[in-house]
Amino acid sequence: MQDRLVIAAALLLAACGRGEPPPTQAEGVVVTIGHAGPLTGSIAHQGKDDENGVALAIAQANAKKLKIGGKAITFRMMSEDDQGDPKVGTTVAQKLVDAHVAAVIGHLNSGVTIPASEIYNKAGIPVITGSATSPELTERGLKGVFRTVGRDDQQGPAIAAYIANELKAHAVAIVDDKTAYGEGLATEVEKTLRKSGVTIVGRERTTDKETDFKAILTRIKAKNPDVVFHGGMDATGGLLLKQARELGIKAVFAFGDGACTDEMAQLTGSAAGEGLACSQAGLPAAAATKEFRDAFTAKYGETKLYAPFFYDATNVVIEAMKRADSVDPAKFTPEIYNVSLAGATGKIEFDAKGDRKDAEMTIFRMHSGKIVPVAIVKGGVTSPFTPHS
Repeated sequence: MQDRLVIAAALLLAACGRGEPPPTQAEGVVVTIGHAGPLTGSIAHQGKDDENGVALAIAQANAKKLKIGGKAITFRMMSEDDQGDPKVGTTVAQKLVDAHVAAVIGHLNSGVTIPASEIYNKAGIPVITGSATSPELTERGLKGVFRTVGRDDQQGPAIAAYIANELKAHAVAIVDDKTAYGEGLATEVEKTLRKSGVTIVGRERTTDKETDFKAILTRIKAKNPDVVFHGGMDATGGLLLKQARELGIKAVFAFGDGACTDEMAQLTGSAAGEGLACSQAGLPAAAATKEFRDAFTAKYGETKLYAPFFYDATNVVIEAMKRADSVDPAKFTPEIYNVSLAGATGKIEFDAKGDRKDAEMTIFRMHSGKIVPVAIVKGGVTSPFTPHS
């Protein structure tokens, strides 16, 4: 009996995850919510930001001393590092399943979220990502797979329309990093630009691990484009832009959400990033509710990118548990489809595929080292961005 108690205690401690103390009996039922994302490597700043969003939602829920199914509930986060790698991501996914988490909030990258979600689906555990934008994620008919952001087939046309109509581009070069996210977004941008009559002067391929872009940039320079669009993350997008300026390329650079961060100013160096355009598949952090922004900033500092969407994803899970009056994934997962939540990023509801209904897209420009929202695109209509007071 004593051995079994020791083993049970050890398993409970493991389930508490990164930096969490083991619960006591006085805490009642402990419900573990998983988070997975890149916590090491070149985009760890984004993964940590997302983790903080989950942690804030859990801390606030615990402060409310919720009762579900007639029992006091204490939430714990189990956070795992997927390194932004699909193979590591599936290993992490199985680890979270084996720990019997109630739900997973993650992953950051589409290329990691897609294979990981297959594992969660088989285990009957819901997963909500606050950043994976590839249409493929929700087009496979898997139940229990959701996102609190828009899709690349919404984001791509939005940034492409800005390139064509606002940047007045006539010739565009496109680069992608061969990932599910980067390639998919670049393809959507290319399709929309071609329909708009913009000439695509070249499509270059690289990887999400590359650091030397001089060869492809030399080819791009020879074609003299007005705009260069890069599908990839800020770690590579920043270096691409820095090296482009070193080669004397004067084109405006445009990016998707993976490179729509203030970190771009540091990655490009000096004033190379000034004027870049980028999109985010949702409202900007500046448009998040004041309650969220005040609470997050006080605890973690400024958000990097998608923390509000991971925060909302966590609250969606908790709301579904409350609606079902159960922490059993088999019982509360169907309720996620019925949630209508006033979140930090606006009203959150899901369609039958698990996509967020009426997702906004935001266009940014970089001014004085900061990405500044300039326009909101919703339902194909573009309007100037007006921040909360």
